[in-house]
Amino acid sequence: MPLNEGPRQSGERRLSVNPFYGPANPVGDMAEAPPTHRLPDQPIAPATAHQLVRDELMLDGNARLNLATFVTTWMEPEAGVLMAECRDKNMIDKDEYPRTAELERRCVAMLADLWHAPDPAAAVGCSTTGSSEACMLAGMALKRRWTRRNADRYPGARPNLVMGVNVQVCWEKFCNFWEVEARLVPMEGERFHLDPQAAAELCDENTIGVVGILGSTFDGSYEPVAELCAALDAVQERTGLDIPVHVDGASGAMVAPFLDEDLVWDFRLPRVASINTSGHKYGLVYPGVGWALWRDAEALPEELVFRVNYLGGDMPTFALNFSRPGAQVVAQYYTFLRLGRDGYRAVQQAARDVATGMAGRIEALGDFRLLTRGDELPVFAFTTAPDVTAYDVFDVSRRLRESGWLVPAYTFPANREDLSVLRVVCRNGFSADLAELLTQDLERLLPELRRQQRPLTRDKGVATGFHH
Repeated sequence: MPLNEGPRQSGERRLSVNPFYGPANPVGDMAEAPPTHRLPDQPIAPATAHQLVRDELMLDGNARLNLATFVTTWMEPEAGVLMAECRDKNMIDKDEYPRTAELERRCVAMLADLWHAPDPAAAVGCSTTGSSEACMLAGMALKRRWTRRNADRYPGARPNLVMGVNVQVCWEKFCNFWEVEARLVPMEGERFHLDPQAAAELCDENTIGVVGILGSTFDGSYEPVAELCAALDAVQERTGLDIPVHVDGASGAMVAPFLDEDLVWDFRLPRVASINTSGHKYGLVYPGVGWALWRDAEALPEELVFRVNYLGGDMPTFALNFSRPGAQVVAQYYTFLRLGRDGYRAVQQAARDVATGMAGRIEALGDFRLLTRGDELPVFAFTTAPDVTAYDVFDVSRRLRESGWLVPAYTFPANREDLSVLRVVCRNGFSADLAELLTQDLERLLPELRRQQRPLTRDKGVATGFHH
């Protein structure tokens, strides 16, 4: 959650109240203009408060046209009704809301089966507020397992976690908050994610684990999890070090099982200890819900688990948050029931078809070079062609925003900071028709962009629209 500062100026601004906002008499019921940064002295009518908030929110972008976010922006009305009925249920109160707890348990079992846990009934998992919390929990389990194995050296020795420089920022937060050294595999050339051999070479006796990403947010590509596990197998044969792998499947763990069934990345690999995903990304649920699963009870240290009474029995819980609504978990179960395997396959295939089709049309314009084509995650990244000097990707992003499209432009991290790209995330609800409209708008802008004398962006750090 971002930290927000108070007003920067001492002068207080007040909200303007239209006389017609009053519920009955436009004059007699007109409220005094309320302040913006302190509590008003008096209540105002609910209709007035509603209209004031709604007016301000009109300036937000249209979520359906936000091609920067991976987060679900459309669900069926029936799901919305279920969520409204469950928004007052506190997920932590397992005894008070036993059926909601049961639906959470069923979702974990379904994911364990989907991800080929050796014994889905023995897999351990939980819902979270999103993949960020799920990653924190997985990281905590990795660190605690390492500290138990190295009790004679810790806390003197400093643990480390190996991952690609392309990881989502939550992993940097984990390393900062839990005092773990982040060892990052840099990008090189046209490789924009982790290299298995390079990751293995960064491992030592203090490595708590290696993170593999099934669907990098930078370009939508899958990291080679099987090859990573094989490289760590070789490390174990050579040194005796048994280093576990966590798969950050925030997006890909809900795509690959349906579209890439022959790809081995999950619990079929014995070295994979845990997996997370975002229910609110390609799990097709409104934010915020995530899932963290461990292959068995041994992978999650017992001392991290808290136990609460559930229907007179014992319910283990593992979470950083306490109170949160049950609505998203219920919506996840609804979506699992509603779609099933064939339904998920159809929805994700449609998103991939939109991504690959749109990528091909953008490439055909001649002004751009594709980095990825949307054939793994339904996501693709592209940059300007080498001969394009009149404008850059930041100019394109800024001009598309004029038509309501939110397409992020950003610079890649260390070793490829010379590369700036645009990225398009194709989600359920971003149809082939919308993709065609976006492509038409882009094509319409090109003549003007080509006539520029130079790119207009002065500060790329300020211009970037990438926030994972």
